[in-house]
Parts: sequence; structure tokens; C-alpha cells
Amino acid sequence: MTLETMPLSKALNSGLRRAMEDDSKVLLMGEDIGKLGGVFRVTEHLQRDFGDKRVLDTPLAESGIVGTAIGLAMTGFRPVIEIQFDGFVFPAFDQITTQLAKLTNRHEGKLSLPIVIRIPYGGHIGAVEHHQESPEAYFAHTPGLRVVSPSTPNDAYWMIQEAIASNDPVIFMEPKSRYWQKGEVELDASAAPLHSSRVVRTGSDVTLVGHGAMVTTLLQAAALAEAEGTSCEVVDVRSLSPVDYEPILSSVRKTGRMVYAQEAQGFVSVGSEIAATVMERAFYALEAPVLRVSGYDTPFPPAKLEGTYLPDADRILEAVDRSLAY
Repeated sequence: MTLETMPLSKALNSGLRRAMEDDSKVLLMGEDIGKLGGVFRVTEHLQRDFGDKRVLDTPLAESGIVGTAIGLAMTGFRPVIEIQFDGFVFPAFDQITTQLAKLTNRHEGKLSLPIVIRIPYGGHIGAVEHHQESPEAYFAHTPGLRVVSPSTPNDAYWMIQEAIASNDPVIFMEPKSRYWQKGEVELDASAAPLHSSRVVRTGSDVTLVGHGAMVTTLLQAAALAEAEGTSCEVVDVRSLSPVDYEPILSSVRKTGRMVYAQEAQGFVSVGSEIAATVMERAFYALEAPVLRVSGYDTPFPPAKLEGTYLPDADRILEAVDRSLAY
């Protein structure tokens, strides 16, 4: 097995490179992704190595970028779009939810749209408005879109390749606060299925569930809880639509308790849906209600207040204590 330690951003770069080497129909599009290599340098050197016909710098027009990608996909290409920041996706929202998500259904399955839309999302980077949002629920709510989010470099490397290979449109949510977090990447291993959840830490008292950047925070909370005598199992959801429920339900049936944590607002969220489904499908195994820890139901605050707004290990541990108190 070939292992290489790299940050999540480099793992994405390597995954994109491998996908482009394997299929000449894969091309990249986005603002400043060519010579600059993207704001977060995820596409660094790819234009140099593959040329400006396959790594395209686009105008600042997200709706036009997605519309162009739809046309390219109709003619056999596999476009990978970069939305520079999470809050900038909304000018393209109509193209994504009204056109991209529905065209395959309109054509009764005869038309495939293999498009990946990469969206850096979430907080913890001290940025201004429209640069730290978590809009994943909008896309998970939309039939016709697949939505995934890696939490580790290894997942980033393999999941971006699987997303590109998919014949359905994939919203690829990248936890930007973890771009610089390093981890081992198995370069010659077989990938886990794209739409699968995974237990990343075993435990017996409480199940902690989350996605993206929050998985690292959950692992921190689990380590702190263990020091206080509480054993927490951690499940990384990985795929937000569709959701692989079996690892989550199996864990809850073992522990009898569950806490879901996310950076996004709690109302009508991915965490809300997963909590409701667990309540329905594992009700008799639960010894306490499923609890949720989330960002507050307000617009994302100025950078100096992000530490108060975003869930941390302490807020998760508070929920664990409440769950154990039932």
C-alpha cells in the first residue's frame, strides 16, 4: 500500500489530476482556477500541466459557469466547476436547482449530466460575509442532486474521483477550514462507496454524528469525553444525499443515544432530517431523544463572533451530558 501524507487541499488536487489523466473528457472551470490555482490553491499547476483548454478561467458569473457546464455535459464532457466561496453559489442557484437537477428526469433518464460542483463551505477562517456559509441543506433538499462532503484527505482524494465518475450531478462540499489539515492518503487502495457513512471511532455510551469539518470537532469531543469516563462512537456521514443510514442506526442501537453536530443552522437542516429518521427507525433502541448541536438560526456573524456561533467540543459535550442525564 502506497501512503502519502498531505493536506486535504493537496489531496483534492491529486484526485483531480488523476481523474484528468484517466479521462480526457474531464475539464475544470472556475474563477481564477488556472494560473492562480484557485483561492485555496486546490487547482494549482493543473492548467500548466493540462493546458487552458481543460482548465478554464471563467468570468465572474456563476450562473453562466453552470449553464456552460450543462451544455458541455450534454455533448459528452465531464465538467468540474469550482464555486470560489459558499455564499457565491446563489447566483447559480436557479441553474443548479431548476435546470441541472431536473434535466435527466425531463428526459426520462436518457440524458446524463456528469457535472461536479465544488463548493468550499463553512467557517473558522475569519472571513467576511458570504465567505463562511453552510448551504448544504438547499442542495440535499433538491431531488436530482447528489451531495457529498469529505472530512479527511484520504476521503477527499477518492471521493472527488468518484464524484467525477458519477453520471449524475454531484454537489461536492469541501470543508475549507480543513484544507490545511494533513492526513495519510492511500494512493493505490480501493475507495469506499461514494454514498456511504463510516464509523471513525468506536464507543459504547453515545453516538456522535456529523459531516465535513465537524467530524474533527466530534473526534476532539469524544477524546475529552473519554477522559471523563464516557465512551463516544463517532460516525462520519460523508454523503448528505443520499444518506447511508445503516452505520448510523447500528451505532444508535448499540449506544441508545445520539448527538448530531453541524456548522449550518439547525432549522430545516441535514441534521434535522437525520435526527428525525433515526427517531423513526430506531425509536425503541433510544434511551434519550436525539439531540442536535448547530450554528444558530441567524445570518453568519462577523468574523470575531464566529467562535461563539460555531459549535465546538464544549457545546457537543454539553449535549452529551444532557443525553446521559435522561
